[in-house]
Amino acid sequence: MPLEVTVRNGKLTKELKSHVERRLAFALGRFGERIGRISVCLEDLNGPKGGVDQHCRIEANLIPSGIVMAEATDVQPALAVNRATEKLARRVRNEFDRKRTTRKRAATSESL
Repeated sequence: MPLEVTVRNGKLTKELKSHVERRLAFALGRFGERIGRISVCLEDLNGPKGGVDQHCRIEANLIPSGIVMAEATDVQPALAVNRATEKLARRVRNEFDRKRTTRKRAATSESL
């Protein structure tokens, strides 16, 4: 799964990029080839003022479903990444479960 990480109003360190890669691999690895490109955007909303202003937005291109997105804001970028990744994993799982249920219902109704 190709990964694109961008940062607005801040700096992307090697440690942060590595953290993003690890979290996404852990959360989405089981979906394998069903996930295409992943785009991560990190942003410091208030600049150097501090506070709960580290925002993370992750978009995953699902094959063949479309795009699933999750966002989170926290005190540190890594924490925002953690929360957004957890949300994204739930949404991806729900999307694939929904597709599977729809296919099973269609197959059942065809056999009747």
